Amino acid sequence: MADMIPDKTSPQDTARAARQLLRAHRYGALGTLSKKFDGYPFGSITPYLVDHDGSLLILISTLAEHTKNIRNDPRVSLITHNQEDPHIQTQGRITVVGTACPIAEREQAGKRYLRYFPEAQTYFAMHDFSFYRIVPLALRYIGGFGDIHWIKAEKYQIPPNTLAAEEDELLGKINAKRSAVQGLVIGIDCDGFDLRLNERTERHDFPALALGIDQAMAFLQNVR
Repeated sequence: MADMIPDKTSPQDTARAARQLLRAHRYGALGTLSKKFDGYPFGSITPYLVDHDGSLLILISTLAEHTKNIRNDPRVSLITHNQEDPHIQTQGRITVVGTACPIAEREQAGKRYLRYFPEAQTYFAMHDFSFYRIVPLALRYIGGFGDIHWIKAEKYQIPPNTLAAEEDELLGKINAKRSAVQGLVIGIDCDGFDLRLNERTERHDFPALALGIDQAMAFLQNVR
């Protein structure tokens, strides 16, 4: 019945809310199609990072069952939710349906990924671990009771912006003004930023999209 409730939210707002929820978490249940068992669904838990363009980066081993499945059939899904909320049926959650493809630019992907997952440095150094990018085909977003949407890839797509190229410069500027007590900003994207404080990563959303360094800096000026 929840699907029958009229939707008064614009597709752009819904897509951004879905992206913010996806960016707020670091782990999800990855669904692949089993090579060993003739396409039956196979689930595994994997860390992921939402890249600047909204796609998902995962670092996986060639020995892992899900990697064997992806190499055989790249169609995947990944679901994440707020693991700290015990009310599983009413909390926000999101499922990404898409295609997983290997990434050629390993060093470039690793630079950003390891800021979020420094504990993965050992895996990154191993030759049998590779990055894959999950490109969304569609997303199932549940913001709460009655707030349920299918989001197509074209609605989820992020407007052209320069933050991917400017992120390193931004991080240098903002962290030069911060102390260890205030924490370290480890990532900045058009939707917000991530702060590492006491080995915990906190997600902070911008009040509006930031499509360049000037807009992002204006929002970041109020970071404490």
